[in-house]
Amino acid sequence: MTRIDLTVHEDRLKNSIQRARERNIIIPTFAQMRDPDRMPEKIKEELAGLGLWDVNPRNLYRITWKNEPKEKGGRFDGVNFIEFPKELTGVNARIIALVGKWFPTGAHKVGASFGCLVPRLVTGQFDPIHQKAVWPSTGNFCRGGAYNSTLLGCKSIAILPEGMSKERFDWLKSVAGEIIATPGSESNVKEIYDKCWELRNSGEDLMIFNQFEEFGNYLWHYEITGHAMQEVLEQVMGPNDEFCGVTLTTGSAGTIGCGDYLKQAFPGSKIAAGEAVQCPTLLENGFGAHRIEGIGDKHVPWIHNIKNTDLVIAIDDNVVVNMARLFNEPEGRKYLAEKGVPEETVSKLGYLGFSGIANMSMAIKMSKYYELGENDVVLTVLTDSMDLYQSRLKEMHAEFGDFTRTDAAVIFARDLHGLATDYMQELSYADRRRVHNLKYFTWVEQQGKTYEEICDQWENRTYWTELQSQIPEIDALITEFNKKVGLL
Repeated sequence: MTRIDLTVHEDRLKNSIQRARERNIIIPTFAQMRDPDRMPEKIKEELAGLGLWDVNPRNLYRITWKNEPKEKGGRFDGVNFIEFPKELTGVNARIIALVGKWFPTGAHKVGASFGCLVPRLVTGQFDPIHQKAVWPSTGNFCRGGAYNSTLLGCKSIAILPEGMSKERFDWLKSVAGEIIATPGSESNVKEIYDKCWELRNSGEDLMIFNQFEEFGNYLWHYEITGHAMQEVLEQVMGPNDEFCGVTLTTGSAGTIGCGDYLKQAFPGSKIAAGEAVQCPTLLENGFGAHRIEGIGDKHVPWIHNIKNTDLVIAIDDNVVVNMARLFNEPEGRKYLAEKGVPEETVSKLGYLGFSGIANMSMAIKMSKYYELGENDVVLTVLTDSMDLYQSRLKEMHAEFGDFTRTDAAVIFARDLHGLATDYMQELSYADRRRVHNLKYFTWVEQQGKTYEEICDQWENRTYWTELQSQIPEIDALITEFNKKVGLL
């Protein structure tokens, strides 16, 4: 049985309460992030004057898919999503994506890091006065962790590869107490883990929140992203429509936790896990390096429920990089409009960061593989937007020159409408077991998990549902914490 440790440490909890009083901190529950109507009117009134990214503890209440899509003073509306027309995707299936741009920090990872830090804070396991929160990441998770740490009055250390986009580093300087750049780029997760072990052995009072093993990451997406997706389906599906599945690059395997929720609500739906062709870990037990910022690889995250994964889809990073130009360069957008893509869609293509383009591409490949039609619905997520990759566009412009109409036509035909069903595998029971067993080499041999734990993950039928059952308990702890702080 696996459960997040929610043991209360009264001595340290006093420090958390003291810090919250000093910094005017009130913490939202999972239920309030899922349904902002439950938030106190006092909070909503205070948000009316705040920018979406402002470093203010009230923005904890904006960790939701339902923020009004505006930079400042927004309240709450329905789930932010976009439906891609067939003129863009080239398939008849309805492909719908939740939009991460309208979270604080511009990425939904701020929710995942909340799910990791807050249970430790409201139980007193993490001491915001004496400890530092360490956020190892390939990008957005450490940004969200550093942001939440600042909002919650905690010191932080952000760890990410030196090859990540300039925007990530520039913004982190304004919120993180310390930034550590590790060797490599998106694919170099092992180097991040090595730095964590170095910090553990340093003697400094730290708590490391490793998104790849933190079940708070999984739980936040199971509960918040899962419910948001269900609400979108209830809003858009007609009587003859069918929800077929969700496609998500695995990264830390937090977001794909929403698939577990969706399978419980829609038992016939499928979960597709994605990765880069250049680093086919799930597909071929392989390795390599790629340019799809926002997804991790070369290992299987501890929190990935492999037994519930139906399909692996790999995406060529050249496709993603090329589409980033098609969707954002003036000539690319002009060409898309000429091909019949509605202006409303064209104007929102900046909502897709690199991982979002990969997720949409997966949905297209899944639609072709299963020969889905106009009454079939596939869901995915746009983790972040191109706002975080403008430096990459400038680099490509410097390297390859102006983006022309001919470039747009080639990429549209070859990389978008030409997406094929190659580099895919529908997983049998034995395939799932093979992928699960890959966890051994990272987590048991290197990161301190036990043989019994990895067997329990595979063999225990209630492993994941026991974890899911803790959400009401976490909310009760948050509510009690806020009462003790006394600001409401």
